[in-house]
Amino acid sequence: MTLVLTVVLVALIFEYINGFHDTANSIATVVSTKVLTPRQAIVLAAVTNLVGALFGTAVAKTISSGLVDSQFVNTTTIICALSGGIVWNLITWWFGMPSSSSHALVGGLVGSTLATAGGNWDALIWSKAPEAGKHWYEGGGILYKVVLPMFSSPVAGFVIGLLVMGLLQTLCYSMRPLIVSRTFGKLQIFSAGFMGFSHGQNDAQKTMGIIALALLAGTKAGDLNDIPGWLGFLRIESLGEKSDHIPVWIKVVCALTMAAGTAAGGWRIIKTLGHKMVKLQPVHGFAAETTAATVLFVAAKLGMPVSTTHAITTSIMGVGAAKRWNAIQWSVVERIIWAWVLTIPATALLGFLFYKVFGA
Repeated sequence: MTLVLTVVLVALIFEYINGFHDTANSIATVVSTKVLTPRQAIVLAAVTNLVGALFGTAVAKTISSGLVDSQFVNTTTIICALSGGIVWNLITWWFGMPSSSSHALVGGLVGSTLATAGGNWDALIWSKAPEAGKHWYEGGGILYKVVLPMFSSPVAGFVIGLLVMGLLQTLCYSMRPLIVSRTFGKLQIFSAGFMGFSHGQNDAQKTMGIIALALLAGTKAGDLNDIPGWLGFLRIESLGEKSDHIPVWIKVVCALTMAAGTAAGGWRIIKTLGHKMVKLQPVHGFAAETTAATVLFVAAKLGMPVSTTHAITTSIMGVGAAKRWNAIQWSVVERIIWAWVLTIPATALLGFLFYKVFGA
């Protein structure tokens, strides 16, 4: 039982770090445009994250049962996966780089599961054909749920951000700048709320899935057989693809933990996204947030654990490109892209090594 509870604790530590790492991305624009103070933005993010986390479980189910074969997963596997993600998140946070906690978690899980399986690559669910009558994107596995969205979501963020900003520039062409700023300053509160909701619906669910997977592994291994009756809610007997049973207590705890992390230290990444990469005004913040939130919302409905970081960063790039191409600080963008490229391989290696050292 102690090991299972350790997994839950480490998962919540990951979620806390996710809070000041990824949730900072979701409120960076509304803070940098000075529509809301950091404190106000954090409160808004906390509330909307909680609401979003309570809607749907598609992403949680992908993490808990759609990427790796659960027979090769034990509580040590999950601790090592989370540890790999935590180490990488802290490194990138320290340098102010908005890398993906989503991909850090996936990479860590893949690496530690592979180590647990003794190098048996069949432990990884690479692809799973969709059910009869379903579309190709409704298939499962790492290919459909991670790799394809990893490339398509940044492209969608950039292109849609560019188009939305171009449309807004056309509509606001004859308006006075002060009126534009005031109007979109008010509208950006709603777009920031939508961003927080979509972020909670996607990112908070990833840790939910990990906790559910840990409790499932603990239940199957008999680690929870002797727990007191009042802790019976910790037992999870099954998690199939068609199961919607992610306990409410897991949702609430994950959402609140993420909100606490946001309050603790998100300013480094807010500064990178909102100030260093491109200078934003309320109309740009509205366009970027609306674009990124839409990408995240659609992905969550499809059960794809995409990166909030990728969505908001490329949306800001698209909005900046609509202003003028050289409005974007491309040297900063280059550093961000390197962090993206390295995240899954680095965390997979860390997860693998952690298991070899501590789990073997």
